[in-house]
Amino acid sequence: MCRWMAYSGDPALAEALLFRPAHSLINQSLHARLGEETTNGDGFGIGWFGAQPYPGVYKSVLPAWNDPNLREISREIRTRLLFAHVRASTGAAVQRSNCHPFRHGRWLWMHNGAITDFPLLKRDVMLAVDPSLYPDVEGTTDSEALFYLALTFGLMEDPPGAVARVIGLVEDLARHRGVPDPLQMTVATSEGESIWVFRYSSLGRTRSLFYSTDIAQLRRLYPALDVLQQLGTDARFVVSEPIHHLEGAWTEVPESSYALVRPGTHELHPLVPVRTRQQTTA
Repeated sequence: MCRWMAYSGDPALAEALLFRPAHSLINQSLHARLGEETTNGDGFGIGWFGAQPYPGVYKSVLPAWNDPNLREISREIRTRLLFAHVRASTGAAVQRSNCHPFRHGRWLWMHNGAITDFPLLKRDVMLAVDPSLYPDVEGTTDSEALFYLALTFGLMEDPPGAVARVIGLVEDLARHRGVPDPLQMTVATSEGESIWVFRYSSLGRTRSLFYSTDIAQLRRLYPALDVLQQLGTDARFVVSEPIHHLEGAWTEVPESSYALVRPGTHELHPLVPVRTRQQTTA
């Protein structure tokens, strides 16, 4: 599986977000503690919102710890919203088009997890993607397929509703093909203003996902920690595993739920699959 991080808040240097925390995402690419794999070295990517109307993306098939260009550009990127992802492939090729985050227009998407037996389900899944969107699919991963299904089901208008319909469709397709427990996912998506994050698995044992608590509260608890003084009070993180090991700093996102994260605030809601009438062929 993979590890990922999303940041929302006052503009901050990408270097400070990616490299400086004690258990940073770069550290996790070598030494993940809560993932299925210790090493996440099958490429990486970052996506950020800045001065342009659309997000920038930088991806590489190199391991995140071994790409000098990532360190260089992260010193120059100051952003109010950052996505970062380190990849451990579940079978798809190690190539740039398979690295996260994926981008379509203003939207970014990254995923940790898998569709079980995706090669068996892939044709059915891809036939459900809107024909006008299909030419934009670049890679071969189940993660990108989930993104384009979500776009098909209205991600730009209603992210929670779109993802609920994606879950329902994948589970319906899997049931038709005799695939048990087909979906495992933690997902983050954003259009540059808000971040929606989702945690769900068909089996009810989803990969780990945490969000940060109020930075002002953490400053009171840890007044000597410089990194907390450098972040604005609106800062919020959502991470596959904590980037700092501070008691009281992290709350686990509940199973089968989603969160809407904006600067200085977040809200949690249940995530319930929406079944579809999608017809499949035998």
